[in-house]
Amino acid sequence: MPFWVWLGSIEEGLVYGLTALGMYITFRILSMPDLTVDGTFPLGAAVAATLITAGYPPAVATAAAWAAGCLGGLFTGFLHTKLRITGLLAGILCMSALYSMNLRIMGRSNVPLLRLPTIFRQVEAAGVPYDYVELLVFGAFVVFFIALLHWFLRTEVGHALRATGDNEQMIRSLGVSTDAMKVLGLALANSLVALSGALLAQSQGYADAGMGIGIIVSGLASVIIGEALFRPRGLLSSLIAVVLGSIVYRIAILVALRSGFAPTDLKIVTAMLVVLALSMPAIKDQITAYRNKRAALSARARGVATANAPAAARPKDF
Repeated sequence: MPFWVWLGSIEEGLVYGLTALGMYITFRILSMPDLTVDGTFPLGAAVAATLITAGYPPAVATAAAWAAGCLGGLFTGFLHTKLRITGLLAGILCMSALYSMNLRIMGRSNVPLLRLPTIFRQVEAAGVPYDYVELLVFGAFVVFFIALLHWFLRTEVGHALRATGDNEQMIRSLGVSTDAMKVLGLALANSLVALSGALLAQSQGYADAGMGIGIIVSGLASVIIGEALFRPRGLLSSLIAVVLGSIVYRIAILVALRSGFAPTDLKIVTAMLVVLALSMPAIKDQITAYRNKRAALSARARGVATANAPAAARPKDF
């Protein structure tokens, strides 16, 4: 395959890596599934596209999309912590409400951005070669937010956020408001997801109300693939592994489609990749247990053979 094909998959992996970072916050740090991302991803695209078509600068539109995703997470957190609705159901309700909200914001199901200023066109106008504009922009956003999350999650508030997912009762006994930590985590996660949607809309040249379908699947797959393949040992390595998992996931889809799968088979390919990613730790454990069992049987067989050997053939102690 030509280099530009691989480059396109890497760029997709980077922009969806922001979504994977958001999923990492809810799935791994808070230990709760959040379906809001299927609504906040197109929300970010809708807000950015609408503001750009209204004449606002792309940077302002992108920042507004990030803030809109933050509000979406706050709403889910309000339903979960104040109204005592389960996290899964709160995410579903918010996702459903955001679908109508996105249509309201855009005024229709699709908003084109052809011949309108975007972040990528501004970077290209600054002298960056066209072929590497998206790689540079996506990579810069990913590096910035990895560094930001690494710093934040090591602060006092960040430690409280991580402890809320690890042991909620313990951190509550220390006087920390776990409800506030959950709302903060949901807001932070969905802001990253909305930012990813805003960047993707500007990259593709349009925003669509159906852009968020299946986002939670790809995000979770990226997190699981990254952890299974790269075995991170610390916080920074975990954040990097999540983004690398997103890139691997996009490359795997590319290889599957290039291997003969039809575009209509994309959902099947995605499901197979997610199943493989989810079962990878169990498969590795089974392989390790099988090897250990084989080694133990071999050692036992050698011990029996030595015990049954003739006295003259046994090694002598000097």
